[in-house]
Amino acid sequence: MFDFIRTHQRLMQFLLLLFIFPSFAFFGLEGYSRFSDGDNAVAKVAGQTITKEELDAAQRQQLERMRQMFGGQFDAKMFDTPEAKRAVLDNLIAQRALGAEVTRDKLAVSDQVLQQSIMQIPGLVKPDGTFDNEQYKVLLAAQGMNPKGYEASLRRDMALQQLNSAIQATAFAPKTVAGRLSDINDQERSVQELQFKAASFAGQVKITDDMLKAYYDKNASQFEVPEQAKAEYVILDSAAVAAQISVSDADIKSYYDQNQKQYSTDEQRRASHILIAVKKDAPAADKAAAKAKAEGLLAQVRKNPADFAKLAKANSQDPGSAEQGGDLGYFGKGAMLPAFEDAAFKLKQGDISDVVESDYGYHIIQVTGIKPAAAKSLDEVKGEIGAEIKKQLASKKYAELADIFSNTVYEQGDSLKPVADKLKLKIETADGLHRQPNPALAATVPYNNPAFLKALFTDDVIKSKHNTEPVQVAPSVLMAGRIVEYKPVTKRPFDDVKNIVRERVTLTEEMALAKKAGEARLAELKAKDDSAGFGDVRIASRVKTQGWNQDAFLAVMKADTAKLPAYTGVEVPGLGYSVFRITKVAQPAAPDAARRKTEQEQIANTLAQQEMLAYVAYLKEQAKVKILKGGEALVGKSTEPAN
Repeated sequence: MFDFIRTHQRLMQFLLLLFIFPSFAFFGLEGYSRFSDGDNAVAKVAGQTITKEELDAAQRQQLERMRQMFGGQFDAKMFDTPEAKRAVLDNLIAQRALGAEVTRDKLAVSDQVLQQSIMQIPGLVKPDGTFDNEQYKVLLAAQGMNPKGYEASLRRDMALQQLNSAIQATAFAPKTVAGRLSDINDQERSVQELQFKAASFAGQVKITDDMLKAYYDKNASQFEVPEQAKAEYVILDSAAVAAQISVSDADIKSYYDQNQKQYSTDEQRRASHILIAVKKDAPAADKAAAKAKAEGLLAQVRKNPADFAKLAKANSQDPGSAEQGGDLGYFGKGAMLPAFEDAAFKLKQGDISDVVESDYGYHIIQVTGIKPAAAKSLDEVKGEIGAEIKKQLASKKYAELADIFSNTVYEQGDSLKPVADKLKLKIETADGLHRQPNPALAATVPYNNPAFLKALFTDDVIKSKHNTEPVQVAPSVLMAGRIVEYKPVTKRPFDDVKNIVRERVTLTEEMALAKKAGEARLAELKAKDDSAGFGDVRIASRVKTQGWNQDAFLAVMKADTAKLPAYTGVEVPGLGYSVFRITKVAQPAAPDAARRKTEQEQIANTLAQQEMLAYVAYLKEQAKVKILKGGEALVGKSTEPAN
């Protein structure tokens, strides 16, 4: 079972697309509250629509996720199918259905939990332990987001996680089932091999010219030289657009004046506190007791202010700060409860407050540091502002230039020079292009893009030397090309490959004789056991496959061992035929306890996935999912559930 994943990587890539929704559907996609009906709607879930734009964005994010996951093994063609597109749409539908359930169940995430989650983002905590609000804004801006939008999206995602965890946590793997599967995985088979090597039959093979010619004609594709092309191309991207934009000092000054708050920091204070906790709705007697305790501690810290941290560590009932002597780090206005904040911002550095009441209880506050408000000068941020203005202008201008790019490419159908001159683009050249992307090149290389190659290798472009249609090879990246040299598919002459053909025909005939001899011997051994001619005993196990040919290993592990010795045979491509004698089947003396525990966790995770899939299927039915005509055209025939 466990070796299946290792030996079927390509299949698993596709299966991952189908089962990845716990991480894909719950995270990274923009919120699910903006919906609109119209011609671009592809599906309706719980009365709300999914648009074509949202589906396209989801597909791009899924491709990028898979590209990062599989690296050089990633094959974009696997996902350019109606089935793959339908899987992405199903994930979006699952997200909508789960979102509707979150709303119905009134699941929510508190401000404190949200704040803790954001604090876990790498790079947002300064060396002094304070939150770097400026860096936080910069990181979000780089992704086209702002704090308010991101935090709303994160809150929704965390609510979805609550629902997801509640369902998956109900799954478990019975020890007997997990143990049985681990036993199968651990099973060791003692095996001997009798080889019938293809090379041993070389003297019996007789090759004629007719056999060679027949093989050559039957296997013509083995001797083809694929078609290839040399092409010119031009690219319109953000860099090309930005190069045509200039930003004046006046523009920078105006932007700075209008956005001064962005380049300034409000006053921040660092404080420590001692909290005597009591619930807001606690009885009056409990509140009075808590306040009396706080006032007693206040008297102690005022008598010996240097003991504040010691008293906080011993008495504060705030688990987040007590161990740090009550230290809360630096914070600005709006970060704390109003009563706490008002008191802290009225104190001078080193001052200790009176007892302050909040919804959490009674606080004693000591201000330990003050950072005054500060603003960066225009000279300090001039470069940053210039780049931001250029980015914004380029984003707006791209649509305009994209129209010019497309129209010029179409109008000047047999040359790229007009569009290159008009938009100041460079004409690049690429040689040795084929219909399919070159796996040796990165998927990000523009001329290796599947959509561009598909547009390039059309009859009109090949025969008439016309420009391709404009192709979007990445977000905000348009590309067009034309073929300048084309070589069609050719077949290498028989005389040029005659020696290669002879080698292949000879091996084919040798393999046939080896297989015939091996199968005859296998039939004899099944009728009467005989160990003569077999090699030394080897151990075959699903967890110990080193040194085994994959075909031979699978044959040995699939063999029926109800009666020993058991025999099986298999053709080993290119080598010959092997007969295997299985003499013993046993469990290892000392099973790997750690691996067995991991396997049990894997089984539990699989069951949890199944639980979640079943639950999502139920929610889809409740949400009255409907694939609209626009969706059917994109992903194939509707599979709308019966209602």
